[in-house]
Amino acid sequence: MKMSKKAKKAKAASDGAAVAKRNPQKRLRELKESGALYLLMIPSIILFLLFTYYPMYGVVIAFKNFVPSKGIWGSEWVGFANFKQFFSSYQFWPTIKNTLVISIYTVAVTFPLPIALALMCNQLHAKRFKKFFQVSTYLPHFISTVVMCGMIILFLSPSTGIIAKLVGIFGFKLPNLMGSASAFPSIYVWTEVWQHLGWDSILYIATLSAVDPSLYEAATMDGAGKFKRMIHIDIPALLPTATVMFILRMGNVMSVGFEKVYLLQNTMNAGASEIISTYVYKMGLLKSQYSLSSAIGLFNNVINLALLLAVNQISKKLSDTSLI
Repeated sequence: MKMSKKAKKAKAASDGAAVAKRNPQKRLRELKESGALYLLMIPSIILFLLFTYYPMYGVVIAFKNFVPSKGIWGSEWVGFANFKQFFSSYQFWPTIKNTLVISIYTVAVTFPLPIALALMCNQLHAKRFKKFFQVSTYLPHFISTVVMCGMIILFLSPSTGIIAKLVGIFGFKLPNLMGSASAFPSIYVWTEVWQHLGWDSILYIATLSAVDPSLYEAATMDGAGKFKRMIHIDIPALLPTATVMFILRMGNVMSVGFEKVYLLQNTMNAGASEIISTYVYKMGLLKSQYSLSSAIGLFNNVINLALLLAVNQISKKLSDTSLI
């Protein structure tokens, strides 16, 4: 008679507990042997407790009418009133829609392109050109967000921008792209590609460099060309890494980068650039509605967590690759 999965897990747990009871001295010896490693972990644990977990108690202001003079615990408890205020506000659906449009657009473009770049780099055999190509694609990643946004605004200026000058040579006039709400998602996404494509491909290039060369030799002897080697060796080698990266990406779908969007935002493109993070900033810091902004941020994080767990579970069932 076959045992169910729950029965097997219960049996394994009971067996493990029995082994632990039978071998307390062995476990104590293992603990002493790994004592130095546990000591090295202590600073990291302290930092996490102080700067990550301890501040989390502040999330309670999402359920209160927070007044700074009264403090967190002295402020009035209002339950889900702040969440209801956000859900019923005229900005709820526009901010959700803009966040999802920009985020899904970003994932759809910036997730597969680094994989394609890594596959292409793996086919380059001229070492000097390969290094030059990799370095040239990495460099934009180190440009600060403020400088990058300044460059984007200058390049896309309809009067003095470089692109406007180039198209002007051919008799065309560049429209005011930074003032167009419909153009904002594309500007955001494709400048992200320009800045981070090379950097995001590093992990995939490292994965391909670890592939056993004998696999390529065997495939070549069997008559497989570059394309077939890529399909049957490179892509399967990248799938576990790509799956994990995709799960992590989906866990941040509702968290579009605040700095870049806010710096590129203006009154003309606000219809497409007002996302959750910029709205939280305006409500919390500019209008001092701390409880409302905390409620919005908490709602955003709960959605991200739910997406992360759901995609992780789906991946675990389909491919046996997951975070946990």
